[in-house]
Amino acid sequence: MNITRTVAPLLTAGLLTLAGAVAAQDVKLPETTPALERGKANYEKFCSACHGANGVGTDKGPPFLHRVYHPGHHGDGAFFRAAKQGVRAHHWPFGDMAPVDDVTETEVQTIVDYVRALQRANGIF
Repeated sequence: MNITRTVAPLLTAGLLTLAGAVAAQDVKLPETTPALERGKANYEKFCSACHGANGVGTDKGPPFLHRVYHPGHHGDGAFFRAAKQGVRAHHWPFGDMAPVDDVTETEVQTIVDYVRALQRANGIF
């Protein structure tokens, strides 16, 4: 077992997460609306297993409450492409993201709206 190859990605993920993410205990939730509730439900169904409850990330995927996902760097279209086509790993050591099966464009839009509301509530933009 190569310890460098095993531990380095975990350390890198931890450093990236600490270097700009909102900690789970510090997440501020946006004011709720029926539309955001739909987005939250869709996020929980399609995204939270990897990207964490309320966008804080997990050991399987990066946090959306991080400056990397600021709309000026990753616009809304990036979320649509990732969900519908998948995306190659480029900021994080989690590996490539496969397309999300069975998610519709309407559901992705509600997810994006929810993530952006979370980001605004937490000072990402």
